[in-house]
Amino acid sequence: MTRLGLIGYPLGHSFSAEYFREKFRALHIEGKYELYPLTDIRSFPDLLTDNPDLQGLNVTIPYKEAILPYLDTLSAEASVIGAVNVIKIEYDSTGRRILSGHNSDWKGFADSLAPLTRPDIRHALVLGTGGASKAVSYALMKSGITVTNVSRTPVQGKSIGYQDLDNKLISDHLLIVNTTPLGMYPQTGSYPPIPYQALTSRHICYDLVYNPEETMFMKKSAEHGATVKNGLEMLHRQADTAWSIWNDKTDMS
Repeated sequence: MTRLGLIGYPLGHSFSAEYFREKFRALHIEGKYELYPLTDIRSFPDLLTDNPDLQGLNVTIPYKEAILPYLDTLSAEASVIGAVNVIKIEYDSTGRRILSGHNSDWKGFADSLAPLTRPDIRHALVLGTGGASKAVSYALMKSGITVTNVSRTPVQGKSIGYQDLDNKLISDHLLIVNTTPLGMYPQTGSYPPIPYQALTSRHICYDLVYNPEETMFMKKSAEHGATVKNGLEMLHRQADTAWSIWNDKTDMS
């Protein structure tokens, strides 16, 4: 039996369980995909001990970076990004468990953004500095788009604060990506504090949040003419990439 799961906290918003259960049904595979809400990443080793037949895990907020010390190896992409959302669990000839960390978020984002990109989009604002923002930034830089990270707690030389955003910065950055959980169910009334009035029909505003389908970030951006997209397609594409990683069929080009 194939056994997979998801770690993070909280997990009430996750779509992964039903998505992979449907994949098991479609492929006629006997398998289980279970949710493992961890209130503390330090309980991760106990989870593995209690579930020795696990073959793979997805990792979500808030552990995409905190999981790194518990892994034996990292893929090239995960090493550069510095965040992991897929763990493959294998055993060597001596029976020693080997955990390899991967990142499928960047590929899911890149593939879902591709239909919207244009030659004039050369600069992007990435709202947030967590694990998801690192994957998004990697995907954008890989495609030749320069990235400016925006944070509530900016670090000199690495990010700017929301208070630094003005009309000119918004005008110069035609792509804005929200990687924060602002607006996610159940806190659907929240949104990133950017100067929405500076947005135009040339802007693309992409929200990694997918529940609700239209976030306040998307709604306020669309009101000023911006093209908007939520993170559902990215979620599907990164999940398919995770499946390929677990089944040794990965093409991350």
